[in-house]
Amino acid sequence: MANNQNNEKNEKTKQFYDFLKYTIVLFAIFILINFLLTKYLIVKCSVSGISMQPTFENQERVIANRNSKLKRNEIVILKAPDERNSFYIKRIIGLPGETVTGKNNKIYVNGKKINQDYLKPGFKLTDNEDGFYGTKYSYTADFSIRSLARTKEYKSIYSPSQLKEMKSTNKVPKGSYFVMGDHRSVSKDSRYIGAIPRSKIEGVVKYRYWPLNRIKAY
Repeated sequence: MANNQNNEKNEKTKQFYDFLKYTIVLFAIFILINFLLTKYLIVKCSVSGISMQPTFENQERVIANRNSKLKRNEIVILKAPDERNSFYIKRIIGLPGETVTGKNNKIYVNGKKINQDYLKPGFKLTDNEDGFYGTKYSYTADFSIRSLARTKEYKSIYSPSQLKEMKSTNKVPKGSYFVMGDHRSVSKDSRYIGAIPRSKIEGVVKYRYWPLNRIKAY
C-alpha cells in the first residue's frame, strides 16, 4: 500500500514538473517569436499627441510593417530626430529628390498637385486651446523646401552646403523623406525637423488595434 502511494506521489510530482517544463518552453518560444517579429517584421507604437488628428487620436495603438515599401501618402512610424528614445507618426509627402511646395492649402510635388483627400475631415474641425484658435486642423501655411532652408530650424540641422543645394533645387535631400502630420496647424514635422533619413523610418502603419471601436486596416 505504501509503495502504491509513493508511486502515485512520484507520478504526480513527475507530471507537475513535466507541465512546468512544458509551460516554460512554450513561454520561451513565445518570447522568441515576439522578439523576432518586433525586430524584423513589425513595430508596435502608441500614438502620442494630436499631430495626426483626426486620422489618429492620442493614445491610440498601431502596428507597422518594417518591410513595406515607402510610398507617398503612407503613414509611417519614425524615430524622432529631436527627442531621444521617442517616435513620431507622420505621413509621407515627398520622396527623395522631389520638389515639394505648399500653397493655398495644396501640396505640389514636382510641380503637380497631389491628392490629399485624407485632409477633408480636418477642414471640418477647428483648433482651440491646442493650436492657433480658430484655425482649421488641415490648414497648411505656404512653404517650399527652398523657403524652409532659410529658417533657423533648418540652419540648425543642415550644413551650409546642404542648405545651399536645397535653396537652389527646392528638392528633398537624397535618401530622405518629407513627412507631415494630418493636423497640419500643430504638427511638428519636416517643416521644422527636416526631411527624415530612411534609416530613421521604422515601418509603414498597417493596422490600428486600439481602441477596439476604432480598429482599422490601412
